[in-house]
Amino acid sequence: MTLNRSTTLRLALLALLVILLAVGFHFRGDLSPEALRRWLDGFGPLAPLVFILAYASAAVAFLPGLIFTIAGGVLFGPVFGTLYSLIGATIGATIAFLIARFGASDWVAAKTGGRLQQLLVGVQREGWRFVAFVRLVPLFPFNLLNYALGLTRIGVMPYVLATFVCMAPGAFAYTWVGHAGAEAVAGGESGIQAILIAIGLLAVVAFLPRLVRRVKRTPVPEAGEDA
Repeated sequence: MTLNRSTTLRLALLALLVILLAVGFHFRGDLSPEALRRWLDGFGPLAPLVFILAYASAAVAFLPGLIFTIAGGVLFGPVFGTLYSLIGATIGATIAFLIARFGASDWVAAKTGGRLQQLLVGVQREGWRFVAFVRLVPLFPFNLLNYALGLTRIGVMPYVLATFVCMAPGAFAYTWVGHAGAEAVAGGESGIQAILIAIGLLAVVAFLPRLVRRVKRTPVPEAGEDA
């Protein structure tokens, strides 16, 4: 029996999902910024590329991206650490989106439950702006949101662009936390300054959801509220 292109794509995406979930389950207990640093040290100049691919895989496998973002600040500094984290997270979010849209829609619908209808209505009403809002306001777990948005009508490119841009504030803040920790370990006045900046950035990120709710014309539901 000859498989058509759509069936082949579906099977390939499902196989990728199963593989990454298995890898994520295997490494979940050993994942930490320090473990990532030790592992990436062995890759030399390829470390940024490996970091991006590992971050993308983690997003698909439901592993905590925050650990990777903080590790990015430790390894690559606040600027490149933010850039590599954003690229990795966006690639992973896009892969999860495509898996849901073309390979595992029933599984994703079962995982998201009542929240799926909330996303469907939001995207239908506001398009890419809704994606931007839910990236800035943590209404849903990041990894699950990536899959759930694949079941909406949002186009791939608007999804990717809104994801990359609107994750940037949080990515920079938590990358700076990792950078500040590395500076503090190194000692000196720069470490204290970096920690103070990190506290300020985290405060801004914490205030951002309130600001978004105020400027948004239509109500944004509270985190955890089902449709």
